[in-house]
Order: sequence, then structure tokens, then C-alpha cells
Amino acid sequence: MSLEGKRIGFGITGSHCTYDQVFPQLENLMETGADVVPIISYTVQNTDSKFGYAADHVSKIESITGKRAIRTMPEAEPLGPDFPLDCMLIAPLTGNSMSKLANALTDTPVLMAAKATIRNQQPVVLGIATNDALGMNGVNLMRLMASKYYYFIPYGQDNPRKKPNSLVSDMSQVSATIESALNYEQIQPVIIPYSG
Repeated sequence: MSLEGKRIGFGITGSHCTYDQVFPQLENLMETGADVVPIISYTVQNTDSKFGYAADHVSKIESITGKRAIRTMPEAEPLGPDFPLDCMLIAPLTGNSMSKLANALTDTPVLMAAKATIRNQQPVVLGIATNDALGMNGVNLMRLMASKYYYFIPYGQDNPRKKPNSLVSDMSQVSATIESALNYEQIQPVIIPYSG
């Protein structure tokens, strides 16, 4: 399936160490001819880290897409009734945001955009990046995996010895996962040896 002309929300949350894997995928989506709508969490907007400054990350996202990112919940809410998406992607999806999503908490623009997309019974693709997916957050991961309209970019343990509970998606499979999700199919295998 071609992604050309598909309206795809690209939600980004605060796994700053994963941005170097995610931003190239944002560029790749633009190259497919998809209509990419950037949506950023408050953490993306406001948190400087050793991985860079928030303002620089936001500037890069907006430069790649040529659009001002959706930054507030009121800006994200119309993605449900008025400006629907064909698919919503969240990559990276932090453990914090994953736990909120799994428990129907909507307190950031990215989560509001996901809720708006589910409202329209359209697919939401998740690219996890969390140190506790095989720990306390495991129940939330499984809840989302068992929920209708959620699809996962294949994931694996990124450092089993030093971080045995950590799982990260293979972000190189963003486009392929979206293509499957638009057909309401989970790309397989979903659990992979991680080679990041």
C-alpha cells in the first residue's frame, strides 16, 4: 500500500535518546508523499537533556514536516471530529505515556490525538521505547496489545544484560507497520531480536 496522500499524525514523546532513530523515519514518511501532521508532548516542548535542547528538537520536527507542530490538547482534539487522521503514529512512546494510554488518561497533545483517532476507529501505531516494559509497565503493554485499533512497530530488548526490562521498537519498520495497520493488520513478527 502506498502512503502517498495518507494523513498521518506523527506523535513524539519524551524518549530523548531515541530521537536519532525517529527523526530519519519522519523524513522517510515525508518522502512517501504522506501528509504528516506533527504532534509533540509537553516534555518534547520543554525538556532540555544531554541529547539536545527542546527548542532544537521542535525546530527540527517542524523543519522536516514544514508544519507547525500541534502543541496543546485543544489543538489536538479536532483531529477527531473535524480533521481526522488516516493513522496516528506515536514514536517514541515512553513508558509513562504508554501507561497513561493503556489506562485512558489523556493529559498531553499526543495522547489526545491518539484518543481522537481511536474515536474514529482508525489505527494507532506505537513505537515503544521504555526501560520498564518488562517490569511494572508490562501490564500496560499487554493491555494495549490486546486492544482494538492499536498496532506495534516490532520491538525487542535493546540491552538485556544492563537493562533487562527495557524494550525498544525497531524504528526502521515505521512505514511498513503503518502500511499493515492501515489494513488493520499487525505486522509480524512483533517481538524481534533487537539490533539497534
